[in-house]
Amino acid sequence: MIDRLRNRLICICVGSTAGVLLLIFALICFLSIQQLNSAMDLITDRISENGGTFPDLSEDPPKPPPGGGPTDFLTEETRFSTRFFTVDFDGEGEIASVNMDAVSAVTSDQARQYALAVVERGRDRGWLEGYRYKLYQTDTGRSVVFVDGNMNRSVSRMTLVSAGIVLTGSLLVIVILIVMLSKRAVKPIAESYEKQKQFITDANHELKTPLTLILTNLDIVESEVGRNEWLEDIRAEGERMSALVKQLVALTKMDEEENRVSPELFSISGTLSDTASEFQALAERRGLTMTCGIQPGVVYEGDEAAIRRLMSILLDNAVKYCDPGGEIGVTLWKKRKLVIAVDNTCAQVDELALDRLFDRFYRGDQARAFDGGFGIGLSIANSIVRRHRGDISVRKKDPGRIEFRVTLK
Repeated sequence: MIDRLRNRLICICVGSTAGVLLLIFALICFLSIQQLNSAMDLITDRISENGGTFPDLSEDPPKPPPGGGPTDFLTEETRFSTRFFTVDFDGEGEIASVNMDAVSAVTSDQARQYALAVVERGRDRGWLEGYRYKLYQTDTGRSVVFVDGNMNRSVSRMTLVSAGIVLTGSLLVIVILIVMLSKRAVKPIAESYEKQKQFITDANHELKTPLTLILTNLDIVESEVGRNEWLEDIRAEGERMSALVKQLVALTKMDEEENRVSPELFSISGTLSDTASEFQALAERRGLTMTCGIQPGVVYEGDEAAIRRLMSILLDNAVKYCDPGGEIGVTLWKKRKLVIAVDNTCAQVDELALDRLFDRFYRGDQARAFDGGFGIGLSIANSIVRRHRGDISVRKKDPGRIEFRVTLK
């Protein structure tokens, strides 16, 4: 149990940290792309505003952007490091001219193809094979300016790769620290759990002897004075307490041996049929109807005795809490996973806290507090299923009907 708690703590911490770091990386990527596009758009704007040529910043210094903000990054030296070309269209949409003075890596034919592709896209701004473009209106038609952004994009990619490496390394360091410190984090819980188990074990030893003496002396008294109402009450409560102690010890041992299962291949169809037949007579005596839909020939590798006890707990629970004259259903089927379902009519299903039924000592029906149960059976069933790496759940199947479902891998 403590190992499972520690693993769950590690998974939650690592998952949360990984999620936060992934969100940070996504935000870095978004901002990096936005800043790159904004920087490239600033250059295309200055070129388009200057009639398709790079402005002379010594005569036209950078101006603050509209609405305020910092001055753009362009300097007089930027014209020598910026590679661009423009394509002009006439009023009829035909290519009128191509300006290739500031670029050498693109031919005139390629420039024309790029321009036609931009017009076909229908977007004023965007990227085309490493070039940031802007499509704008002129007095004679339209023009497209292309600015080489390959170097800027490479720098941006390298920055993102560096950020990814740093965040990944940070995650690995955090994972190592979480694994190292998780044992210390669960240590108080482990100590408390050990004390609880030790208390139950000690209580078993301390209570077993007086309970045995009480029941033995009760037999002697009954042999002398005969049976009466008070002696029967004492015997019933003594046996009830003895059964409670045994169940607590059994539950503690299951928690200790949660990961120790001696698997064997057996017919779970036969086991379930045998267990259901044992409760069939009890159900009939209480006026209940039991129906079985068990898929034949299903085999399972696990602890047969534990699975048989699991089914006994679920069927005993169904018989005890089924409505008078009600129905109990037992089904077994296997597709991708093996599923066992036990359901029964229960008019009070809407009033039950279904998420608490597997809690120890919780009793959904307080009116039946002295029917011989302790609210431990379903906890034992839950432990058995966990030992087999399975899952057990409870749900409202239909109006006035409750179902316990066990899924085994």
